[in-house]
Amino acid sequence: MSAEKPGLRERKKRLTYQAVSDAAISMFLERGFDKVSVAEIAAAADISKPTLFRYFPAKEDLVLHRFADHEDEAARVVSDRPDGTSPLDALRRYHLDGLDRRDPVTGLCDVPEVLAYHRLLYGTPSLVARLYGYQSRSEAALAHALDPAAPVAARLAAGQIVAVLRILAEENWRRIDAGESVAQVHDDAVAAAGLAFAQLADGLVGGPAAV
Repeated sequence: MSAEKPGLRERKKRLTYQAVSDAAISMFLERGFDKVSVAEIAAAADISKPTLFRYFPAKEDLVLHRFADHEDEAARVVSDRPDGTSPLDALRRYHLDGLDRRDPVTGLCDVPEVLAYHRLLYGTPSLVARLYGYQSRSEAALAHALDPAAPVAARLAAGQIVAVLRILAEENWRRIDAGESVAQVHDDAVAAAGLAFAQLADGLVGGPAAV
């Protein structure tokens, strides 16, 4: 019984995070990020401002909460890869699978709500700036998964990998936001991923954990 209680508390905490974030994003999409106050969000979520800030240290985190589960995603892929599979191969396969699944993280998703969220994110300078913090933590987690014994070399490799994944996703989103369909972009997205991971492999030969 005692082992189940922390799980239940964690689930409730996650539900609260999600509910407050969803309410905030809905208001941001309707009126604009800068035109909605934290006090309004707290009132809509029926919590106090101090409580809201305990969940979300900055207003921008209300939007970027959706990235929270993805912060260590690349690190998990590397850590959980099958025996005999290199980190780059594992990440490449995962990215290609994400393209096939239309995972919003890959940018290859034309669901209206996802497109609206990305417009909010990339169209708000303070959100873009805050996003770099998430990317930095993603790099650190991936570097540790690549090779904790070679922190500098692993961080250099992780930085390149995270940058490549970001650029691929932004290019896919840019084209879809401009009016192209997922079907039109998919093959080019797969080809671009192949090129990107080939360039990574060439540049990281002999690098951390034999990427």
